[in-house]
Amino acid sequence: MRPFLQPGARLLVLCADEQSPAQVAAWLTQEGFGRTLCHGLEALGGPAERRYDFVAREGVPGTPGRLSLLALESVPDKRAFSLPLASGLPDSCFEHDGQMTKREIRAVTLSSLAPRAGEVLWDIGGGSGSVGIEWMLADQTCRTITLEPVPERAARIARNALHLGVPDLQIVQARAPEGLKNLPCPDAVFVGGGASRAGVLEAAWAALRPGGRMVVNAVVMETEVRLMQAVQEWGGSLTRLAVSRMEDVGRLHGFRPAMSVTQWVAWKPDTSL
Repeated sequence: MRPFLQPGARLLVLCADEQSPAQVAAWLTQEGFGRTLCHGLEALGGPAERRYDFVAREGVPGTPGRLSLLALESVPDKRAFSLPLASGLPDSCFEHDGQMTKREIRAVTLSSLAPRAGEVLWDIGGGSGSVGIEWMLADQTCRTITLEPVPERAARIARNALHLGVPDLQIVQARAPEGLKNLPCPDAVFVGGGASRAGVLEAAWAALRPGGRMVVNAVVMETEVRLMQAVQEWGGSLTRLAVSRMEDVGRLHGFRPAMSVTQWVAWKPDTSL
């Protein structure tokens, strides 16, 4: 439900059992939508049909029936509780250990990946899963397959995906290129880590559909060297991205630069055209 909770949105939620209305109301309140107007609709079309109305934070009146649905009129306590519709969610939306594509770089990365409805993304070196999650938030038919070899990070990606409303994100706990075998062919590939490993870019490029996009972010020089080779092999463009954020300097303020990111973007030729 999370991606659809926008101010004024009207949602129909099918309930699993008599516990669902209370669970939904409690969750809405926890997520900052406690003022949402809820309309319980039970046994529609039958002799026991009834309707009851309540505000999420006030709880469900009485005991709901098992066969019911909720009609919701979304009202956030603050507008900030709604997920932004543009790419580049605040870093605070994600649980992470510092290994993540930060907001400004992530916004540019999603723009370079250019998600379209129904497309599949390979997110190699998932970290916190932020890029793959935002790919799926771009359209409800977009799919992400994330490769992350570290168990703790794989579990963290799953939690982030569930919290942000894309629980179908597929996580493969493996290292590239070995873990890429037998996966559905991607329409786009993002490599956030491991691009300098032997065979990673080659395997991803070979699997990429014609007309697909590959985006690689490099922070260390060894990966930049590999990207220079990639440009010679497959073309594309290199862009250096640098971000500085204001921080306290004693009682004053100054801008502290983050490590720059070199981004390689390449489109695979579609020879069928």
